[in-house]
Amino acid sequence: MLGGREELLLPPFRDSPRYTESMTTTIKVNDELRDRLKAQASRDGVTLGAHLAHLADAEDRRWRLQSLKTAFALTPPADAASYQTESAEWERTELTDTVE
Repeated sequence: MLGGREELLLPPFRDSPRYTESMTTTIKVNDELRDRLKAQASRDGVTLGAHLAHLADAEDRRWRLQSLKTAFALTPPADAASYQTESAEWERTELTDTVE
């Protein structure tokens, strides 16, 4: 588990010689959801598969950012202050360094 959510693991069949990346599968969704997804994909000029991949990527990003937000919220105040001080020092260093 990672942050209360199971980590994504590759299915064991991915190592099977019978599995290839170009294989397709069927998922069951109701007609209304299917039509919404198809309309969204069409509107954006992409395939339904590409649209679903985009949605999955967006959810992964949302989850990573939420996990980061939670980690920051759980950081003890002294550690957060130390981090902010050190970060500010590094930013000043980066702004004042010159290349000769």
